[in-house]
Amino acid sequence: MRPHGRFFVPKPKETALNLQELGWDAFFADAFRPYENDNLIPARVAARHHGPCELLTELGRLGGVPAGRLGDDELPAVGDWVAVRPLDGERKAVIEAVLPRRSAFTRKEAWRRTVAQVVAANVDTVFIVTAFDGDLNARRLERYLTAAWDSGSTPVIVANKADLADDRLAEIAEVEAIALGVPVLVVSAATGEGIDELEPHLLPGRTIALLGSSGVGKSTLVNRLAGRELLATAEIRSDGRGRHTTTHRELVPLPSGALLIDTPGMRELQLWADADVLDSTFAEIAELAGACRFSDCSHEHEPDCAVKAAIDDGSLPVERFASYRKLLRELRALEIRKDGRLKSEARKEMRRFSRRMRKSSYS
Repeated sequence: MRPHGRFFVPKPKETALNLQELGWDAFFADAFRPYENDNLIPARVAARHHGPCELLTELGRLGGVPAGRLGDDELPAVGDWVAVRPLDGERKAVIEAVLPRRSAFTRKEAWRRTVAQVVAANVDTVFIVTAFDGDLNARRLERYLTAAWDSGSTPVIVANKADLADDRLAEIAEVEAIALGVPVLVVSAATGEGIDELEPHLLPGRTIALLGSSGVGKSTLVNRLAGRELLATAEIRSDGRGRHTTTHRELVPLPSGALLIDTPGMRELQLWADADVLDSTFAEIAELAGACRFSDCSHEHEPDCAVKAAIDDGSLPVERFASYRKLLRELRALEIRKDGRLKSEARKEMRRFSRRMRKSSYS
């Protein structure tokens, strides 16, 4: 290596990665322009371990540490593009800024805090992975689809463990009934069945996130797509269900040139989205609502309600509408909590400002 100020530049033969192969394009190049003249380089976050990150750059793989001035809500997530300052003579870099995200799969942090958690950033396609061994739950899939549509990514439902299906056609029919306009692909990561149907989504430079419950076989699917045992897997339990093995999010380059983000299984998915996104998840209800006599119809007691009529004639299942109402209540309650949090933060900032002004007046 030859010195270059405080930074290092490897010899050409040591250059391991190409930005375009990592998903870099004009959108991110434009976002990086403010940092071009500050001796910073772009990097993509491949993994994050609480604070430290693993970075993919044109200099190769580096360890990254966020700059101390970055707040909790400014820290990078797996899939993020960041501006970093490499450290001379070390395979490390300081993360100075996170570039704007084109998309982000986000959920509400667990417990009572009204805080968003970015699960995966800059994702083109979300593979919502479910399984035939008891995980094909329509209500859970509606929740995942809502988060996926809100993320700005394109959802695809991947029904894994086809080799364990009892009644494949009947189970898939239930999924397709709620996955309006969303591809539903049947695969077996264990045997390789149906894997070729995923190939149109695995294009060079495209990023795919695998999301789903614990034990649906996401790590086995990653290994199948990677063509080697890349991630640890576990034997199924005595009840036939899969075991949770992934412990952190990781971006994995595939032989096809696509990039895959594997994520730990989620025991629950608390939504962080706007209520309007439900028009995508429940497109048939949105269409029916447009035919109601009143534009603000609550679909309860109003006359000439197209939604109630569809429920009465059986064309809209009661369970489907009940799920819609449940998610709508949840998202409206979230908006109230978010608004309350913003008002609380504004009050705190005003008090801090007042204290600073009083101190300055006494000095």
